[in-house]
Order: sequence, then C-alpha cells, then structure tokens
Amino acid sequence: MSFQIQCGVVILSLLYFHQSKSEDSCDFFHGRWVRDSSYPLYNSTACPFIQEEFSCQKNGRPDESYLHYSWQPNGCNLPRFNGVELLRRLKGKSIMFVGDSLSRNQWQSLLCMLYTAVPGTKYNETRSEDVSTFTLTEFGIKVMLDRNVFLVDVVREPKGRILKLDSIEGGELWKGIDMLVFNTWHWWNRRGPTQPWDYIETRGKLYKDMDRTAAFEKALVTWGGWVDANIDPAKTKVFFQGISPSHYNGSLWGEPRAKSCAGQKEPLLGSTYPGGLPPALTVLKRVLSTIKKPTELLDVTNLSLLRKDGHPSIYGFSGEAGMDCSHWCLPGVPDTWNQILYSLIL
Repeated sequence: MSFQIQCGVVILSLLYFHQSKSEDSCDFFHGRWVRDSSYPLYNSTACPFIQEEFSCQKNGRPDESYLHYSWQPNGCNLPRFNGVELLRRLKGKSIMFVGDSLSRNQWQSLLCMLYTAVPGTKYNETRSEDVSTFTLTEFGIKVMLDRNVFLVDVVREPKGRILKLDSIEGGELWKGIDMLVFNTWHWWNRRGPTQPWDYIETRGKLYKDMDRTAAFEKALVTWGGWVDANIDPAKTKVFFQGISPSHYNGSLWGEPRAKSCAGQKEPLLGSTYPGGLPPALTVLKRVLSTIKKPTELLDVTNLSLLRKDGHPSIYGFSGEAGMDCSHWCLPGVPDTWNQILYSLIL
C-alpha cells in the first residue's frame, strides 16, 4: 500500500512538472494561423460601432476567407474569448486605449467583442476633445480611447508646433484608469503635409528634424518615466500594443510583383515572416526592459506580419482612391490582439 501511495505521489509530481513545463513553454505571440470555421468571433452586421475605414464587408470586399482563421500559438491553445466572463471581471472598471488609429482599430474591436456577447445591452457614447468613452451602463464598464499619436506632447508656440520629446502632460488623462493599453509608431515617419509638427524639442534644444527612430526612443523613455512615476501596479495594469505592421512591399513576403496588399486573400503559412521584424520593435523592447513598474508587451508584430490578407486595401475609408495596407478589417486581426489581452488578464 505504501509503495502504491509513493508511486502515486511520484506520478502526480511528474504530471505537475509536465504541466508546469507545458505552461512555461506557451508563447501566445508566436505560432501560425489555421483555418477555423468557428471564426470570426462576431458578425460585422451585429456591431454598429465599426467605423467606415475598418468595415470591409460593408464597403464591398467580396472575399470572406480572411475571416475564418484563428491564431494557434506555439505550445498551447489560446483560450476562446468569453465576452460575458470578461464583462464580469471588468464590472465597475475602466479601460483606456492610448495612441493612434491602430489603437482605435483595437478599441473598436473590443467594443464589438463585448457588445455582441450581450446583444442589446444598454450603452452610452460620449466624446470630449480627443477622448472617446463607451460606457456599458449595465456593467459600469468604461472602454475609452485617447487619441494621442506620439504619447508625448505637441504644443503650439509662436515659433510653430513643437513635438516635445521630454514632456508628457497629456498623461494627466491616464491617471486613475484600471487598465491602460498604449501604442505609438504609426506617425513617427510622417513627412510633408501630414507631419503634425514643425520642430522637435529635446533637452531644451529645438531641431528642424532628427532621426525618427531616435526621436521615437526618446519619447518612449519619457513615457516609461511617466509609468514609473505614476502607476500603482495594485490598481492599474499597463500594456503596450506593440508595433502593428503594414504590407506595401510584396518582396518582403515572397511576392516581388505585389506593390500592396490588394487582392491578398490568405495569410502566410508558417510562423516566420520572410522580411523580418521592424527595427522599431527592437527599440520598443529595449525601452520596456528599463521600466521598473510591471508593463506587459502585447507583442502582436509577428502574428500580424503573417496577415497580409487582413487589411482593408481598397475596401476602407478612401475606397478605390486609396490603398490602406496599414489598418485592419473588422472583424479581423485586432480581435486576436484582444483575445490575447483577454488571456493575459484572466
């Protein structure tokens, strides 16, 4: 009897060890896309919040195969999103996405995922300057978006619009929020009429321009300082969305003749993007490693690089006149970002 008990303990210990090793080897951010008829997580017609630029089906996109893929991480299965469970966990709390239009992409995705989990639930939408607030009134949950494309400040002064890499007064809006999801990169290489600043200021000196990746890093360091100075980890979870990629150069994914994402209907097979990862991701990871307060990276770059088929292309805001290979159709890839976010906060 004693021998049997001891054997049982050994077997249970081995099972526990195997389970722990399996959990340790789970990597939500590396894996492959697989055909899955149970996706998408919601129907676009059931979500009234999708803006025109992301509403590919409504804008006439004829193919639907891009909707029917799920993300299969290495070493584990990604938990199926349960909107009712997330609503229960978030009751009375606030989430704020802070960043550019890729943050809006993820924000609208989460709105759809939550709303379609409890169809017909009461809600309220408000906007004050750059902050949009969607309140699920029956649950007391606020899902917010602060449009802040650089995270640091752009200030109008007599000399012009100054991008202040060392100033982050906009952070006052982020205090007291239960969960923050930050993002910036999309606007750092803007030039010409779409560049929203005239000078860059750092350490008290003005520059007409500077290396954009270096400026990006200085701004991230300022943001990281704000996190360390203002975040109480017992009250607020902090995430960074990562670098959302674009697909304008087919040679990076093995189709040299492709000059955009137009006509792409399937993701890349396998787990690795032929063109490699963007240098901005290395910069981001370097800065995140210096932040003392817990800050988790939603490392969506690699899984999104594999989805050359997921962009609006001509089925976005500008229609035939534009080619959008930067944002994402909804339903689509940002739903997986939020599914991973859900898994990380379970």
